[in-house]
Amino acid sequence: MSYHMTPEQFREEGKKIIDWIADYYENIEQYPVLSQVKPGEILSSLPDNPPLQGEPMSAMMKDLDEKLMPGITHWQSPHFYAYFPSNTSFPSILGDLVSSGLGVQGMIWATSPAATELETRVLDWLAEAMGMPEKFRSTSTGGGVIQDTASTSALTAVIAARERATKFESNETGVRQKLVAYISTQTHSSLEKAIKMAGIGKANLRLIDVDEQFAIRPEILEAQIQKDKEAGLLPFFICGALGTTSSNGMDPLRKIGEIAQKENCWFHIDGAMSGTAMLCPEFRHFMDGVELADSFVFNPHKWMFTNFDCDVFWVGNRNELINTFSILPEYLKNKATESGAVFDYRDWHVQLGRRFRSLKLWFVIRHYGIDGLRFHIRKHVELATKFTQWVKESSDFELFVEPPLNLVCFRHKNGDDFNMKLMNTINEKGKIFFTHTKLNGQIVLRMSIAQTHTEIQHIEEAWKIITDTARDLV
Repeated sequence: MSYHMTPEQFREEGKKIIDWIADYYENIEQYPVLSQVKPGEILSSLPDNPPLQGEPMSAMMKDLDEKLMPGITHWQSPHFYAYFPSNTSFPSILGDLVSSGLGVQGMIWATSPAATELETRVLDWLAEAMGMPEKFRSTSTGGGVIQDTASTSALTAVIAARERATKFESNETGVRQKLVAYISTQTHSSLEKAIKMAGIGKANLRLIDVDEQFAIRPEILEAQIQKDKEAGLLPFFICGALGTTSSNGMDPLRKIGEIAQKENCWFHIDGAMSGTAMLCPEFRHFMDGVELADSFVFNPHKWMFTNFDCDVFWVGNRNELINTFSILPEYLKNKATESGAVFDYRDWHVQLGRRFRSLKLWFVIRHYGIDGLRFHIRKHVELATKFTQWVKESSDFELFVEPPLNLVCFRHKNGDDFNMKLMNTINEKGKIFFTHTKLNGQIVLRMSIAQTHTEIQHIEEAWKIITDTARDLV
């Protein structure tokens, strides 16, 4: 007895699971979007001890349906408007299935040349499709690499910036210089985490105030840099946002980039939230100045129908990454690496091990085509525009900030407590799910409109639920 599942069994059970996934999407609107279970409820339904004897797939699928599904918050529901988009698609799922089936560990070129070279090609495709500077392409001085999340890319950028600023000494002797980094008050928390993890220290992170559109104020940034230099500190890193998570704030990238160049700071652009929209030429004015960036990140797993995790990180000078992260133990030495003719992507970031993530991205791009991707992005922005208009026409609600793309920030005029009660009442019923943030000290409701299958009828229903519930609660 081998205990293994045979190819024939896999074929049979695999077809059932594909059917299960297809059925799930056909019936997804029947589930409450936000899981309704209480803390510990799923845990208590599962056995305390693992099975000694193997169990049939039918038993596992039964438990999946009965025990786990009640604890799922349905991110792929067309009624999901919370946090940020995290949308997938059938081509992406199939690409991920093939990746899992191949089981590739693509840490260096030699461990699977296709994993490396497909990644190079696909990220060059995206650079072209999004109008990125030539330096971000593999044929120039830089290139792209797929990471798990924008948080990892932020850490990668901060460490590379640290090494540039210290002339690659801090990897050898530790951080001795008093380095200072700059972000806005709206920048994603992953940047603060990266600064702490890279040994810079939270005390050396400056949070710069924003304007009425929640974009960083360059004049305050510049003044803070001069103040720090006068205090004997060394500015080394600035992050600009192409769409903050909280409010979709668009930082003035060109002005930030010019300051970064003047002060010899690494300029990192965080486009995790909205970078996908750059596929559409009409939205590229938001990234004016991108050619001044040292690194740029965006998430296909947020708004490009590619399932989590898939984060694209471009750099203008790949040698700065390689010089920062390359370590070559004996067991990884090989002729291809020694020739210098290949990319070993494990030298471009923190982790050694690498999944074949480019495969699902390749499936998505080839299935939709760039035109198909643009079609859906434009549709989501149009839906957000319609929702915005309804808010403006309402006598009970107010728009908090004009949305640049697909995130609508609004609130009921009855104040913070009422807005929280309104949101919680709606979310607990499970028909739609949306979240809040705090801007200028006030509670603001957020509608992130970008799920794969969200259509006009879904946002019409959402607006009706919101207005009807607010009327009942008054």
